[in-house]
Amino acid sequence: MPEPKVLPIAARAAGCPFDPAAALYESQKDDALQRVKVPSPLLGEFDAVAITRYEDVKSALSDDRLQMGFVFDPDQPRTMLNQPGNLLNYNGADHSRLRRMLTGAFTIKRVRSLRPMIEAIVEARLDALEEEGHGADLVTVFSTPIPTQVICELLGVPYEDRDDFQRRAKVGLDVNTTREEQIQNLKDMDAYMATLVAGHREQPGDNLLGGVVRDYGAELSDDELVGIGNMLLIAGHETTASMLSASAALLLENPDQATIMRDEPEAVDGAIEELLRYVAPATIMPRQAAEDFCLRDDEVIKQGERVVVSILVANRDAGSGDQDLDVLDVRRPPQPHVTFGYGAHQCLGQQLARMELRVALPALFKRFPGLRLAEPDQKIDYRTTALVFGVNRLPVAW
Repeated sequence: MPEPKVLPIAARAAGCPFDPAAALYESQKDDALQRVKVPSPLLGEFDAVAITRYEDVKSALSDDRLQMGFVFDPDQPRTMLNQPGNLLNYNGADHSRLRRMLTGAFTIKRVRSLRPMIEAIVEARLDALEEEGHGADLVTVFSTPIPTQVICELLGVPYEDRDDFQRRAKVGLDVNTTREEQIQNLKDMDAYMATLVAGHREQPGDNLLGGVVRDYGAELSDDELVGIGNMLLIAGHETTASMLSASAALLLENPDQATIMRDEPEAVDGAIEELLRYVAPATIMPRQAAEDFCLRDDEVIKQGERVVVSILVANRDAGSGDQDLDVLDVRRPPQPHVTFGYGAHQCLGQQLARMELRVALPALFKRFPGLRLAEPDQKIDYRTTALVFGVNRLPVAW
């Protein structure tokens, strides 16, 4: 079996999966921008400029000369990088047009109104965990079902369909699949989402997707609505599920930090920001330079060059600060991070992700104060070769 390909911007240290690989730290020290080869089942292996310093990442992602290089092409096979309705396929006015239709569903006020629903889902999953006896896989019983059920509620997806869309989401985020597998996977996703869209066209549901159909259906094609639904389905559950699992594993490896999460409600918001910064589960999709520009004084990125940024190591870049950002400290004053990206394409659902983490993690450690890893931490099966870092299995006991 071939060795799994690793994204060079998300490579993690051997034996220390929460730490960036040494090569990423070395890249930060280098005054010259590095060019790397990036594996992709959809694009083939491609060359790209790698950006690793925090300020450079912010500057690049907020520069409108650096665009998503995957504008929808109807003559090419449909993939996650070539689908109408997916915000990752749009720039400028086209991107703004679609994004404004979704922004209202993810405001802080709207997300706060979802808290009772999220709390009820978390409580039910804690009950399910307790029913397992004295041990279980936290990934399958707790951290995956919570965001899955939340996004099911928001999109009007029957919860009994969750296993199929979880599987399709994992395929879509795996850099070690083939292009053919990715194309077929999206066909399956499109077919399923089309049935939901048709139902909402007939009678818009009282949920996020139904609201988009009701308010903007006349402006959107069915293809665009399918793409919007697919984007929200993957972004709305896979990254948060991975973040929940990885955060739980990290806290279990650092029980003093878990105690703070459990016993100090006033520390929870800051603790979640620290976990987001430290874990950095997602990578950023490649960008492409629309014209030549200088990121630093004498470092030119040429028109047409692809660019990738390393959220993982950028979040550890202290710059001129005096913090040791390689140390996890959930009491630390919140540090700036780019876990949700930056600029026009910053994660639309970041407030929803924060709310799910704020509710779920403290509740987990309060219900199970004796929660512990059921296997040595070096045996935890971390997912280090996917577009979203996480844990495949997390056996726990209490």
